[in-house]
Amino acid sequence: MKKKKVLFLCTGNSARSQMAEGFLRHLAPDRFEVVSAGVNPTEVNPLSVKVMEEIGIDISKQRSKSVSEFMGQSFDYVIALCDSARQSCPIFPGKYVKIHWDLEDPAQAQGTEEEKIKVFRKVRDQIKEHIVKFLNLH
Repeated sequence: MKKKKVLFLCTGNSARSQMAEGFLRHLAPDRFEVVSAGVNPTEVNPLSVKVMEEIGIDISKQRSKSVSEFMGQSFDYVIALCDSARQSCPIFPGKYVKIHWDLEDPAQAQGTEEEKIKVFRKVRDQIKEHIVKFLNLH
């Protein structure tokens, strides 16, 4: 069976899309080919790596990528993880399903390290819920 191709898209490709990529790759490596990208990529946020590591998923080798790296490629699913990415999402060739999950950007969290980590954990857990629902439907 041919793997379905999924692109997770957010603004900076530093947190939400990186965690989503890690989850889907970890939970269904035999079913999906997964990449993530940002409209304005920055770098993978160390707190993303840390909170994923807490649940046994290593995303430390992932890198932040621009959506332009994937122009011309076809996908089965393009999943925008914020309004900004949904509004500026480019058109990809072929037929694909567009999905939108509007999630808080944990990289914008303020406060102490522990307060920031709580936000990253909350968003991580929300992403996991979305991924599990996605897997049950697709």
